[in-house]
Amino acid sequence: MKLKTALLGAAASLALAPMAYADGHEGERGRDGELKIIYWQAPSILNPYLSGGTKEIEAASLVIEPLGRYDETGALIPYLAEEIPTVGNGGVSEDLTQITWKLKEGLVWSDGTPVTSADVKFTADYCMNPEGGCAQGAKFDGVTDVSVVDDLTVTVTFDKPTPNPYGPFMGGQSPIIQAAQFADCLGAKAPECTDANFMPIGTGPFVVTEFRTNDVWTGVANENFREAGKPAFASLTFKGGGDATASGRAVLETGEFDYAWNLQLAPDVIASMAEAGVGTPVSAFGTLVERLEMNLTNPSPDLAEGVRSTVAEPHPFLSDIAVRTALSMAIDRPLLVEVGYGQAGRPTCNLVPGPAIYASDNDGCLTQDIEGAKAMLEAAGWVDSNGDGIREKDGVELRILYQTSTNAVRQDFQALIKEWWSEIGVETELRNIDASVFFGGDPGSPDTFQKFYADVEMYANNFDGTDPQAYLAAYRCGNEPKPDSQWQGENINRFCDPAYDAMIDELAQTADLDRRGEIARAMNDMLTKDSMTIVPLVDRGRVSAHANTLGGVILNTWDSELWNVADWYRTE
Repeated sequence: MKLKTALLGAAASLALAPMAYADGHEGERGRDGELKIIYWQAPSILNPYLSGGTKEIEAASLVIEPLGRYDETGALIPYLAEEIPTVGNGGVSEDLTQITWKLKEGLVWSDGTPVTSADVKFTADYCMNPEGGCAQGAKFDGVTDVSVVDDLTVTVTFDKPTPNPYGPFMGGQSPIIQAAQFADCLGAKAPECTDANFMPIGTGPFVVTEFRTNDVWTGVANENFREAGKPAFASLTFKGGGDATASGRAVLETGEFDYAWNLQLAPDVIASMAEAGVGTPVSAFGTLVERLEMNLTNPSPDLAEGVRSTVAEPHPFLSDIAVRTALSMAIDRPLLVEVGYGQAGRPTCNLVPGPAIYASDNDGCLTQDIEGAKAMLEAAGWVDSNGDGIREKDGVELRILYQTSTNAVRQDFQALIKEWWSEIGVETELRNIDASVFFGGDPGSPDTFQKFYADVEMYANNFDGTDPQAYLAAYRCGNEPKPDSQWQGENINRFCDPAYDAMIDELAQTADLDRRGEIARAMNDMLTKDSMTIVPLVDRGRVSAHANTLGGVILNTWDSELWNVADWYRTE
């Protein structure tokens, strides 16, 4: 039976020819001198397979690239691949169990050696190694085999019909790494390969010349880049650290840098900076959600390492859905938006806020209900028996360690949420951690968001493209960070429900777009309103800024924000 699907039909219409951006500034590669980019969250590594942090994924995208990307509209476009495979062009099998990618001819790594299908296969082997703790493992969900057909062709085989086969090798979260460079870095050895992880050999527009973890890295134009005359810049300085305010000023007021990422600042602050006339803020909505993650395991420091924050020990009070629900009910989301984001934010109850077909009609959390939260805790047996303002039950008090990265908006959110939680009888200790450490993924650090040595933590992330399948698959049982996965893994709150796993499998096999929407919305609801394991707060518009002298910038919320740096140029 031929399984021609609506999903792959849509993909075919979105699979565009390779994009060329006519900038009117054609010339020699490196003609425009230095490009200076600033991220107030500094990358700690340039290997997105060992960190789920956005800062690592985006910084690495300047160096290593996927077979295909998503453009600013969410359309699939080829990068290292000749075209996007579909059923229509023969790249996806009629039974939807295989996708075959063909590399462009003549591609070389920055060291001058050929890019081959063996590199693509190696990338899959690297991420799928069970001892490696790949941070992007959900991209390979359902993959049973990746085989080399010839030097330019590779076939990915799935364990069942897969209407959305664009997980592996698509987008900035799943780039191709060089087999020769990473050959001795498989499995548990992956974090030990410092040279490869800090200075990967790539196909992207820049080559790393020096990397200082959690600080700055520098690069030069890739002389082997596949497009003549690109990049326009001869060198790159990628500065990390500091705070969003300093980053914004460096582009919008002083002109010290050309591009500043993720200006998580109050809207009036950004507007004031822009009045200097040196730079321009740019913004767009995508799938970026600021949320609270509830730790379903026990983070107590009294527990042995390897037991702490693992499924071996459930959380003493967040295992109670009444507590999680009450914590959510106490939050005034519209006020958070007003304080933190203005027009660049929308209150939300959804982990997946869009596209519309995947966005649940879930608005029950939008109205704060302090009295309802108190009543819920009371009914569940959580009472303040000694009058100290803190509820307890069976000797367990509601005392929360609430952590996030260091950022003015996030600290404002923490202060407000702490006050609301105190009103319902919950004591909260606030902790903020430098973003370079918090999102760094160092398996030896106690302060990473993956290790989750706290009760509640707050952050935001999003997914490549417009389909949330791989994003939602992250919450599969067993995908939690743990010692034997080098504390990598995407199931941050240690959620596990066989019914949810069954929906992951059903979504992976479902072709009809309407039905895919139904399943994804049900999965979203299971994680949020049904279990309150994830407590969404704000659907965040991405706000960044570029110098007025920097041309070619197209803000993209569906892939790496730096997706088209090869097309950037100096206007004057």
